[in-house]
Amino acid sequence: MMGEIQCQGCGAVIQTTNPEEAGYAPASALEREDIICKRCFRLKHYNEVQDVPFQDDDFLEMLNQISDTKGLVVQLVDIFDFNGSFISGLKRLTGNNPVILVGNKMDVLPKSVNHGKVKHWLKRSAKENGLEVEDVYLISAEKNQGIQQLSQAIEQYREGGDVYVVGTTNVGKSTFINTLISNTSGVKDAITTSYFPGTTLGFIDIPLDETSSLYDTPGVIQRHQMAHYVSDKDLKLITPRKEVKPKVYQLNEEQTLFVGGLARLDFETGERSSFVCHFSNELNIHRTKLEKADELYENHLGELLSPPDPDTMTKLPPLKGHTLKIKEDKTDIVFSGLGWVTVPEGGITVTAHVPEGVKVSLRESLI
Repeated sequence: MMGEIQCQGCGAVIQTTNPEEAGYAPASALEREDIICKRCFRLKHYNEVQDVPFQDDDFLEMLNQISDTKGLVVQLVDIFDFNGSFISGLKRLTGNNPVILVGNKMDVLPKSVNHGKVKHWLKRSAKENGLEVEDVYLISAEKNQGIQQLSQAIEQYREGGDVYVVGTTNVGKSTFINTLISNTSGVKDAITTSYFPGTTLGFIDIPLDETSSLYDTPGVIQRHQMAHYVSDKDLKLITPRKEVKPKVYQLNEEQTLFVGGLARLDFETGERSSFVCHFSNELNIHRTKLEKADELYENHLGELLSPPDPDTMTKLPPLKGHTLKIKEDKTDIVFSGLGWVTVPEGGITVTAHVPEGVKVSLRESLI
């Protein structure tokens, strides 16, 4: 039995069985003199940062170390899934260090959205979740929008210190760091990996100058994100890649909308109303009568009502209903990790069904 081998790059224990977990290296890599995991190899040779999901406790313990150091924390959230991608309790873990909140995937929001309003909303939502942030920036890492302005802000707020980038899995952290690095010219070839002292959970260390670094922290898993209940193929379908085109449905009470087979909205009581759906353009929305909804779901999940695809249907927890009385006009019903439905006028009651474990919430309309 050989002893544990640690990755020379990030300090994770090398293993050859699970490519999804930290420390994975193909068996052939064990013959090299300097053994590094696949994640560090990709970073070193291809400038690619790959997310390694850690269990909540490991992650929190690791983040806790940030509170003992001095640095700027950049929390990346997915604008399309704020609830799913916001790390609550972050303030407790990061001590007195300043935090900048960055909303990624700005490019998928409908053009009619007012950026100022989104920023204000993000700042307020963070505050309601116990986090006072220095500032809010909107970017699209994928389209390289807003990165330059953010990078100037990071320079200003870090005051010569280190920067820690934190975020959940699937939030686009890797793309963000890559875009940031390639925009900050000169650093492109200088990326090295090392591990953060006192942890073997692989902070990736990217030097900013002689005395400070940008640390990429592994993605935290939030159990209530829809992403954890669907296949990779379905995740591609439900994650908007381009600007979302709102679809409007006029419903009478006792009508139901299915969002694929992943969510369902029953209009229980109220005057005839508009329901404006903001989901990935790839997702099919199906309208039916409330009395037929259960039967439809039972007989057509994975076919007419897809995603989920037939192979991964069994992985999906049963849908659970949440009854919501909507009093205010212009309210969004948010399905964590999937999108939202805007109800222009209040005074109605709906029941939103999502897989058990996924969150549903209400907010003042973004649009």
